[in-house]
Amino acid sequence: MKSSRPVRAAVAVLLSAVLLTACSSDGADDGVPREWIEKTYTASGTGWLDARSTPTQVADAIHGHREALGRAYGDSMVFLRYGDDMVTLSPQQNGSRIEIEDYRNGYHRHSQYLTGWPDPDSSSFRGGGPGEGK
Repeated sequence: MKSSRPVRAAVAVLLSAVLLTACSSDGADDGVPREWIEKTYTASGTGWLDARSTPTQVADAIHGHREALGRAYGDSMVFLRYGDDMVTLSPQQNGSRIEIEDYRNGYHRHSQYLTGWPDPDSSSFRGGGPGEGK
């Protein structure tokens, strides 16, 4: 009679690998939809441009593609929070400018508009990415 131990061990290894892969997401599902932005808008310097839409319209489109964790407004700009990153949408003479930056840098740059958003320098800030709340 053949032992079923090797089969059980193989199944256990396979299940462990699947579970570890599922639990160790790189945040691609909840981060800024960078690839979509790169394909949808025109690259310009350190960001992208939409020559026809307002910052609110562009924010709605980006949020519609991947839901943001937070949204704020200030000085004709719109801010979208995605875990450890944020998107800043600024009005241009024709349309909007789109910038993606590290949450910490963006928060410090625009904190006067980001009321209610977590301070990245506080001990409770977790970034909203994988492992949040652990």
